[in-house]
Amino acid sequence: MSDFLLEVGTEDLPAGFISDAIRQWEKMIPASLAAEALTNDRVQIYGTPRRLSVIVTNLPDRQIDRVEEIKGPPAAAAYKDGQPTPAAMGFAKKQGVEISSLELRPTDKGEFIFITKTIAGRDTREILTELIPQWIFKLEGKRLMRWANGDLKFPRPIRWLVTLWNNDILPIEIVNGEDVVKSDRVSCTHRVLHPAPVSVVSAAQYLKTLADGYVNVDQNQRTVDIQQQIQAVATKMGGVAEVYPDLLAEVVNLVEYPTAIVGKFDEEFLQLPPEVITTVMVTHQRYFPIFKDETKQELLPNFITISNGDPAKSDIIAAGNGRVVRARLADGQYFYNADLSQLLVDYLPKLDTVTFQADLGSVRLKVDRIVKNANSIGSQLSLSPEQCQDIDRAALLCKADLVTQMVGEFPELQGIMGSKYAIANGESASVATALFEHYLPRNAEDVLPQTLTGQIVGIADRLDTLVCIFGLGMLPTGSSDPFALRRAANAVVNIVWNANLSINLERLIDRIVTEFQQIRTQVNPAELTQQLQDFFIQRLRNLLQEDRHIDYDLVNAVLGENDPEYTVRALTDLLDTRDRAIFLQQIRDNGTLEQIYPTVNRSSKLAAQGNLDTQQLAPTQVVQTTLFQKSSEQAVYDGLIALEPQTKAAQVSRNYQQLIDALSQLTPAISSFFDGEDSVLVMDSNPEIKTNRLNLLGLVRNHARVLADFGSIVK
Repeated sequence: MSDFLLEVGTEDLPAGFISDAIRQWEKMIPASLAAEALTNDRVQIYGTPRRLSVIVTNLPDRQIDRVEEIKGPPAAAAYKDGQPTPAAMGFAKKQGVEISSLELRPTDKGEFIFITKTIAGRDTREILTELIPQWIFKLEGKRLMRWANGDLKFPRPIRWLVTLWNNDILPIEIVNGEDVVKSDRVSCTHRVLHPAPVSVVSAAQYLKTLADGYVNVDQNQRTVDIQQQIQAVATKMGGVAEVYPDLLAEVVNLVEYPTAIVGKFDEEFLQLPPEVITTVMVTHQRYFPIFKDETKQELLPNFITISNGDPAKSDIIAAGNGRVVRARLADGQYFYNADLSQLLVDYLPKLDTVTFQADLGSVRLKVDRIVKNANSIGSQLSLSPEQCQDIDRAALLCKADLVTQMVGEFPELQGIMGSKYAIANGESASVATALFEHYLPRNAEDVLPQTLTGQIVGIADRLDTLVCIFGLGMLPTGSSDPFALRRAANAVVNIVWNANLSINLERLIDRIVTEFQQIRTQVNPAELTQQLQDFFIQRLRNLLQEDRHIDYDLVNAVLGENDPEYTVRALTDLLDTRDRAIFLQQIRDNGTLEQIYPTVNRSSKLAAQGNLDTQQLAPTQVVQTTLFQKSSEQAVYDGLIALEPQTKAAQVSRNYQQLIDALSQLTPAISSFFDGEDSVLVMDSNPEIKTNRLNLLGLVRNHARVLADFGSIVK
């Protein structure tokens, strides 16, 4: 058994590519080794800014010999009158065996010829020389480059290659035009602290050899090391560091020998909103801010940077970083004071100069549409005049900060600065908060808006975007969603669910589409409405299954499969849609659904052969008791009479347990109707009796449909 090392040495790689490459190799390399039947104890993947590495321990020196059974042509084609045909001889020749080695065996498709063939295992080193180039050049990335005069692509030029089989060099060449990189045992270490190359003796010595050269190859260990250094430095400064996960992941892939260094800036900059300071530090400089305490409301005039340089030069590095951050904060201070020189509302005319989308005009026009949408939502919710006033004001100002100097320089602060400027202008707290919250959630992990004003303006904004972009025919396709429409629709649903807003989405879409037609007269409103409805139904389906963990068939039962009645109902009352899905999962989990499912489902399937509409609940209007021939018919009818008020009460209160309890009480009568001593033949030869019985079953189906389409449920 042997150990193997591959190190691909490069010019400095993009930080994001390193993490992606490690994830790709963690899948690719074990899979390719398994495909070659090369067992091993462990595959370890490492990455730094200048290298990607893999160590495989306890690989066999050779593949084991394996026996394969190879199927040939059918016996009828392989032999004629007991003699082998050209088909049999060709098969034997292709497999390199004598005709006498062919065997006849029965299969489920008749007799075929087979051979049993022993395939000798290959030398593992030979296999690795074939796999290594595949591992390297099958890596995918956003920006690959060519170098030298060759056609090979990689994120950065490859400069050295270490390939060791135990203590021996495994010969590999990467030929890229005139640029040829041959494998060796020589690796480059830290550019500053250990500029001389090192010789790696074996795979087992790799980590230590690189560590002696001031390179920590293990990205997981670098992560822990950086976190510990940051917390130690922050504690020494008497504060608390904020370690942002995305920033930490990036910094880990920017350094090979991390050293936490404290920098400082002038205290006068603390007058800026903390979000401005942290944006400068985190987004633009990759620094970690230090707060005064655990509340993280006030900052210290310090920051932590992770250096890849000489720790002995930390003071010089800190001073240089301090000069850079002070210059950026001075810019921020100028922008902040300049922006405050006028009211937020005075920025609205400038939105006419900002294009929302080429065919849809300016952001100012979008704001007008957001105001109308927000007013419609407020009307649906029957809000007070005071609430409507705040919503109207927040909708009007929600994009004003886009044309401020601060957001122009730091786009990440959109909404945040709007909120700050609104407070400074004397706007109400509700309006100010909404200017920030209407952007929430900004991604799948983000929080949802907590204020009613922020929730309504956020929904109004997203619905405008969805209708307008769909109206231009720019629907998401596959992984392409440049306007983040899926995220927008998910946000609408999640905000409604989280805040329990009784919004009729179907009516809102219809109104917004009607107004959009005034902008784009050539649009087909019915087609656009249908596309938006289908899109939201798909979003509901995904959110219920993936986020709420509702079984797929129960989601189908709530949303209906190609059933317009359920589609409209789902969009008319999103809260009811959520509650019915959750309730169905609960009664499946506690066994109640299993008790009523067979009879309700059987009733629904037979009822489909009748013509009773799905809305009818009252038996007195569609069932003639004079046509009853069996007592079981009367029992079902009496049960339906008792069920009707229970169902209507459940519809009003959304207490679907009341409906299920009533259906459970009716289940024995339905079972007797089908299979009891007094059972009936539903499809009676008498058309009137047949229709009467189908109507009884149709009513059972209709009452169950108040909860869900039981025909979509899989037992």
